[in-house]
Amino acid sequence: MTEDSPKRRKLDHNPLRSDDRFAIPSRPSSFRPSISRSAATPLRSRDRFGPPSRASTPRNPSNVSTPRQNEFDGPEPFVSEEESNALDRDWYAGDEFGHTFGDETHNPFGSADSTWADQQREAALSEKKNMKRMTARAAQKQRDVDAWETNRMLTSGVAQRRDFGDGGLEDDEEGTRVHLLVHDLKPPFLDGRTIFTKQLEPVPAVRDPQSDMAVFSRKGSRVVREKRQQKERQKQAQEATNVAGTTLGNLMGVKEDDGDSAAPGPGDEGSKTSSKFSEHLKKNEGQSQFSKSKTLQEQREFLPAFAVREELLRVIRDNQVVIVVGETGSGKTTQLTQFLYEDGYGKIGLIGCTQPRRVAAMSVAKRVSEEMEVRLGGLVGYAIRFEDCTSSETVIKYMTDGVLLRESLVEPDLDKYSCIIMDEAHERALNTDVLMGLIKKVLARRRDLKLIVTSATMNAERFSRFYGGAPEFFIPGRTFPVDVQFSRSPCEDYVDSAVKQVLAIHVSQGAGDILVFMTGQEDIEITCDLVEERLKLLNDPPKLSILPIYSQMPADLQAKIFERAEPGVRKVIVATNIAETSLTVDGIMYVVDAGFSKLKVYNPRMGMDTLQITPISQANASQRSGRAGRTGPGKAFRLYTELAFKNDLYIQTIPEIQRTNLSNTVLLLKSLGVKDLLDFDFMDPPPQDTITTSLFDLWALGALDNIGDLTTLGRKMTSFPMDPSLAKLILTSEEYGCSEEMLTIVSMLSVPSVFYRPKERQEESDSAREKFFVAESDHLTLLHVYQQWKSNGYSDGWCVRHFLHPKALRRAKEIREQLLDIMKFQKMDLTSCGTDWDVIRKCICSGYYHQAAKVKGIGEYVNLRTSVTVQLHPTSALYGLGYLPDYVA
Repeated sequence: MTEDSPKRRKLDHNPLRSDDRFAIPSRPSSFRPSISRSAATPLRSRDRFGPPSRASTPRNPSNVSTPRQNEFDGPEPFVSEEESNALDRDWYAGDEFGHTFGDETHNPFGSADSTWADQQREAALSEKKNMKRMTARAAQKQRDVDAWETNRMLTSGVAQRRDFGDGGLEDDEEGTRVHLLVHDLKPPFLDGRTIFTKQLEPVPAVRDPQSDMAVFSRKGSRVVREKRQQKERQKQAQEATNVAGTTLGNLMGVKEDDGDSAAPGPGDEGSKTSSKFSEHLKKNEGQSQFSKSKTLQEQREFLPAFAVREELLRVIRDNQVVIVVGETGSGKTTQLTQFLYEDGYGKIGLIGCTQPRRVAAMSVAKRVSEEMEVRLGGLVGYAIRFEDCTSSETVIKYMTDGVLLRESLVEPDLDKYSCIIMDEAHERALNTDVLMGLIKKVLARRRDLKLIVTSATMNAERFSRFYGGAPEFFIPGRTFPVDVQFSRSPCEDYVDSAVKQVLAIHVSQGAGDILVFMTGQEDIEITCDLVEERLKLLNDPPKLSILPIYSQMPADLQAKIFERAEPGVRKVIVATNIAETSLTVDGIMYVVDAGFSKLKVYNPRMGMDTLQITPISQANASQRSGRAGRTGPGKAFRLYTELAFKNDLYIQTIPEIQRTNLSNTVLLLKSLGVKDLLDFDFMDPPPQDTITTSLFDLWALGALDNIGDLTTLGRKMTSFPMDPSLAKLILTSEEYGCSEEMLTIVSMLSVPSVFYRPKERQEESDSAREKFFVAESDHLTLLHVYQQWKSNGYSDGWCVRHFLHPKALRRAKEIREQLLDIMKFQKMDLTSCGTDWDVIRKCICSGYYHQAAKVKGIGEYVNLRTSVTVQLHPTSALYGLGYLPDYVA
């Protein structure tokens, strides 16, 4: 977030001022803003509205106010192993371009969303009270009239300057304000006459927006809202009565909580807090009882895929493309690569296996290397964005589909591969869909290349048709019949209904564990809380072990759910849709399906992805029900009616390519020589408005010319594995002479939040974070943090003392080194702007000027091009300045 304020620039020509206060870049742009100046009221200083302390913006970075080691009187913060693992989950659970969506277990500023919502409610109440008062426009008009009258009186000699005092006059030199006149131009190839896709209409995320399930998903759960408000009230009451750290507290001898007491001890089961389930999530290795009692070779031989090894290899030998269908846990991900290696395919080329998620590529490669008893990175390796664990001796390579896409830029025919396995294709990830279209063309040119597409039971027939009737090979699973029971009436509060259903199963049904599907972390934690609370109200209920599972389920979270429960104890596992296909838990006999999940949806008008709670598809519902039939006959309780199942749910989940931003994809396809997107063989074509929005953004960035072809700048942008806007920043930084600083900023933007915010010391960590703030810029705040870390010798201890994640900063340093290698390969000059940080603001603006916004009202801005209203996020360095910058970008 960057701001622009001409007055402040004049008064304090600060290099550290912003993410670019909409300084107009010298390069030609799609917007041709003309600047006019008019007299305006000088901006007020922050005085009492500003935060207690913020970093200034001196010219010399060495003079930047650096937090000292003795600034914190409390105990030294400690980054626990759980926090470190949580940071890894943020990194590996994101998508290929570094965006983290889904249920983050570690979101240090997640509470800011509720803070923002509370502030919106307060603003609405304030606006209602002031309806009859003068509007901002009328007030400004009145001030202008008063200023004109004052000027006339002074000019005529009727009055003198001393008659008005200091407050009645404007400083003409310092009181000027920049006004931007934006011309929203469009390139000729987006004149509306060209069709870029076969999908002309947008694909809504919900089948029927007026259905009961769609309405309930928008409203959310009532009990979740009540619990959230209750926790907020408890927090406020605790803060109001807490005198620790204050002058009164020091006089009374009250000591600050050192944070250790926040974690309950082994015998403190009666005083559990909202994080009471964290003890289940601390182990680094998750192992089931079966894996503990069997050797790796015995586990391999027990897998269903091992039983059909010879038959599967015969089908692969006889066909160029094979669709392998198998349930989760059948062994297709870990065994297929080993089967192909043992059959000799590794002698003629690499055996590649793509995964839609980074954590899967890494963890599966580790498992296969253990089964083959080889070093990870040797015979078996993996490659993800900014992390390549392969060598010259690697034969089996696990990677994200985005990595293979980028390799196709260098090798269009993927010559070094003899076999490619596209795993988890049923998830229909964006890069998976693009890769399927590209490989389809490669297969026509390379008859020696083998392609194996693995999928769960859904979508297998579609994959077969897409590849010209490729044979389907089914790995037999161990499934049992499942009795599906629908709700008799719509369930308005899915969390409350799920809790009631769990308790009903627990007290009335036979033995067997329960699996509950929820939408996200907050729903899961509150569901667990409510089950425990209401269980205590029953008379002598059977014992119940409550286990939450969310995020992308890395190994350090798998321990507890796979362990066999004690005799007489039933397990209830509350999970997100990760439990549909990505993990298998033995002993599940009952499934409670709320019918909702979180879906990433792209809004072309806003130009951003949002995470929405939406009804699931019929295919998802079938997958969830099937979880109850893994070890024996089971029951599935769906918290929606049968009529809603048939009429309100899509048959299949909407593919990601039809509901996400396609700027990266379009740029990649253009780089691969796909001039006409209409001719590209998509399994499901993206919507027209999404394509046109992506094309416009690329044209505005200079990646496309006026006829839609790739420019020299656009071709260079494909060399950097990141969003086009970030790639533009690096490339433009050479022209502006600030590539050293821009590399740091982009690297810091490519990792999870570097700020450490423990729950028991949030205020202290927020205070430490504010000391790094560059008062007008979030980007330069990150640069400030990195430079201070560097000046302190990249010290982990310094990071911990100032509530920073050393692991995140080290990862940013590694990314910076890799980006530096790419710059050297592109023969770009590495330059530094030194103390002139105005140059950095201009450079940042070159990549984000099309997202510039003008102040609209109290805390609100409006996008200059789309007219979409936006607000400053509570965690922004611009938030709480005490004044509103005229422009932000």
